[in-house]
Order: sequence, then C-alpha cells, then structure tokens
Amino acid sequence: MAGFTHLDENGKAVMVDVTDKDVTERIAVAEGRIVVGEEVFRAIYEGTAPKGDVLACARVAGIMATKKTSDLIPLCHPLMLTKVSVDFVPEEEAYAIRCICTAKLSGKTGVEMEALTGVSVALLTIYDMCKAINKRMEIGEIRLVEKSGGKSGHFIR
Repeated sequence: MAGFTHLDENGKAVMVDVTDKDVTERIAVAEGRIVVGEEVFRAIYEGTAPKGDVLACARVAGIMATKKTSDLIPLCHPLMLTKVSVDFVPEEEAYAIRCICTAKLSGKTGVEMEALTGVSVALLTIYDMCKAINKRMEIGEIRLVEKSGGKSGHFIR
C-alpha cells in the first residue's frame, strides 16, 4: 500500500523501520488554544484558582506527556528527547490561552507527535484544574506549526 508507512504489503499495521535513516537534529513546534471565559482567565492570571498554579502544573503535565507519547499513540517510536518547552500566551480579549510546545532531539524519526501530545495534555490539564469554575471551556486549534530535520525537510504552516 504505497504512501502508508505504517502498513506492510498485506495492509497490517507495523512500526516504521528507521534503521537506515540518518540521525539529524529534529525539532517540532505545535500549538493549541483553550477558551476559558473571563472568570477562569482572571483566576489563572491573578493566582486565585482553587487548585493552585494552573499554568505551572499544565507546563509540567505537557512536558511529561511528550515523554509518554509512544505509550499513548500506537506505533510511535519511543524517543530520547533532548529538550521540551511548553509556553503559554494569554489572549485577554478572547479570554483564551494559547499553548506552544517545542520538542527537540537528535535522532532517526521526528518529534511532531510529541509536540502535539504535549500541547493536548497541557490544555487538558488547564481544563481539569479549572472545570469547577467553568465546564464550558473549549479546547481546539491543535496543530503542527513547524518541523525541521529528516528527509522531508523543513515545514512551516
């Protein structure tokens, strides 16, 4: 089945063989957004959320999630990440928070899934820590923003 690297010639799922790929520096940046509403937004940025420092907890959760991606996504290779960052950008006019996760390594396969997983779990953590205030929060716009390294080259959204 041409074009599907996770399927063998019989259509069965396989982990991609990266044995012959070159080791290159690989970086992926993903982002997503959560619309939290005014009350949650204020609680997060004024430090009054009942469960504590929401963004500090979400940052750690996002970083931890990148390291567990191969446990969550079937056929993902376990990777030795060399750097992960999770950052938040407040969007006060929309009462939203944008999350940006950057994952980096020197290896034979990319880190896009790790960056996407980091963003997803960081945003889910914000939801979890603030759901007592507002259950109407909306998570969305999760996407790969940029990736570099490997045979497919540099991608910028």
